[in-house]
Amino acid sequence: MSQNTLDYERLVDGALKGVVREALALAARRGLPGAHHFYVTFKTTHPGVEISDTLHGRYPDEMTIVIQHQFWGLEANEDTFEVTLSFSGVSERLKVPYAALTTFVDPSDKFGLQFRAGAAPTPTTIQTATPEPKASEPKTLSLAGAAAPTESADKIVSLDSFRKK
Repeated sequence: MSQNTLDYERLVDGALKGVVREALALAARRGLPGAHHFYVTFKTTHPGVEISDTLHGRYPDEMTIVIQHQFWGLEANEDTFEVTLSFSGVSERLKVPYAALTTFVDPSDKFGLQFRAGAAPTPTTIQTATPEPKASEPKTLSLAGAAAPTESADKIVSLDSFRKK
């Protein structure tokens, strides 16, 4: 990449992972209001992921966790988040870099983000559903070319709609 080129893909990826960081930080400070809960999927082999050998054996490539009723010690740091969850009655502490994330979904708001772990998105993979969602409809942003696993996965916002023509 030329030094005269801005790396917009990295900037967008970082900004959207900032949404995840802020949502987790709010949950850490105030708890989850109402029916809010998060499905967080990440690559277990990504550098910096810290999970037990038992969990890594059960989830050698990718793992989805649910942050809802029974979670403890949630910390949203600059580059990672940490949380303690119960797996078959055993408490396990997880440390996950935001760079390892593949999806983040809050089904109560029908909101989701999808990433390609370890790689910035490319503009050609951002899609627009037809018809465009109305301002009052829930939105799902996809950075990997496929909709996030939500009930309204067909509502994907294109970044092109925000660009000046």
